[in-house]
Amino acid sequence: MNIRKEASVLSAGVPDEGQLAAINAFTKSPLTAGEVYCFSVRLCDDLPDRDFERFDTAALPALAALFRGKTGIIDHEWSAERQIARIFDTDVCSDGAVTYLRAWCYMLRTEKNADLIAQIEGGIKKEVSVGCAMGRATCSVCGQDYGTCAHRKGERYDGQVCLAVLRDPVDAYEFSFVAVPAQREAGVLKAAEGGEAMTLTELVNKNGSPDLRDSLKALEKDALFGRSCRESLVNETVALGLLLDFGAEEELLRKAFSALSGEELTRLKAAMAKKSAALFPPGAILPNTNDHPAAMEAAFMI
Repeated sequence: MNIRKEASVLSAGVPDEGQLAAINAFTKSPLTAGEVYCFSVRLCDDLPDRDFERFDTAALPALAALFRGKTGIIDHEWSAERQIARIFDTDVCSDGAVTYLRAWCYMLRTEKNADLIAQIEGGIKKEVSVGCAMGRATCSVCGQDYGTCAHRKGERYDGQVCLAVLRDPVDAYEFSFVAVPAQREAGVLKAAEGGEAMTLTELVNKNGSPDLRDSLKALEKDALFGRSCRESLVNETVALGLLLDFGAEEELLRKAFSALSGEELTRLKAAMAKKSAALFPPGAILPNTNDHPAAMEAAFMI
């Protein structure tokens, strides 16, 4: 079965001598440390994720071997143009009650990659997702192959939440930068030792080119406009909710609607507007065609 799970970037910076040697094992011509941007990623772990699935702890070492040498892309688009990095080393780490797979990756410090590197350093690009193939999944409640038993993911059985446990790795395809990871802890972990912590704006203003600074200003302007549009959309949807008497106060409706995505808000507003139009159709107001009021029927006079 093909699996796609989210993860996160852990650390970033300049590779040391050992890392550079491992990187050059994948290159046609040797690279220098100044030509390479190095970062580590938490690919996946053995904790339950948002899909009520988890990787078997025993499967992580095999996955680590499969992911060495695999490519890094954007939004799982399998094309040469979307390739941005490559995994040069992996290991399995334990942190208290969780065991996770860590990958070390590199990309070239080119003008094309400058924006992406700045977004990684600034904490914008930090969630990643992995694509792999697993041989089987078992039910955490009864141990049978998932789908052959009566248990279903996310349901509780005698106080235990059912999970699908992913086992027997078959292949690893890639990792990709994404917006929302299924595994909550997946992604970039921390800055490299000795690195300087700064916001994206500070990073671009300090190290970015004039074109990059102009691009950031344009993005900030677009983001401000987007937030304004979203606020108006939330206000209109809350007003419709109050009109349709959802049985909740304005504050509660606003909190609930604010958690929705822009697409979800737009669809909800359209559905509520349609319902409102059906319940409260506009009345026709016609001008009086007679200058004098119509005489009242005498039969109705008391």
